[in-house]
Amino acid sequence: MSRNLEALELWRGALVASVRAASPDLSARQLALLLTVYMTPPPHTVRGLAATLAVSKPAITRALDRLGRLGFTKRKRDAEDRRNVLVQRTVKGSVFLHEFGQMVIDAGAVQGALDGARLAASRSAPASPPGAPAAAPPASEPVSAPV
Repeated sequence: MSRNLEALELWRGALVASVRAASPDLSARQLALLLTVYMTPPPHTVRGLAATLAVSKPAITRALDRLGRLGFTKRKRDAEDRRNVLVQRTVKGSVFLHEFGQMVIDAGAVQGALDGARLAASRSAPASPPGAPAAAPPASEPVSAPV
């Protein structure tokens, strides 16, 4: 399996686990915003987050509205510059991301176990007995006609 497919399978496994756990449905933008707030050093402003994610300030505001309703982030005015809105982490958001991170780890463990099982199966596959006809070439390889 290619590395791209492995990465997508890992992500799919984590998302499926999240759906099964009845976690809140977050859009890709909301999840990217939440991860940015929690995984990069504060302070975070609406303006700064919009620049980091290359989206408009209204798009950040809508995503923060949803994250705020879930209790994952909170906003407050910057006391030093009232024009700025600071985005802050919450305990509930930290717990959610800790649990989601565990789902990613678990999905990776499942993927690793599946990869190990595939490798073991390929190593234990019986070899062709001596004198047996060679296997046909894969369909992607051209078959040359005898000359």
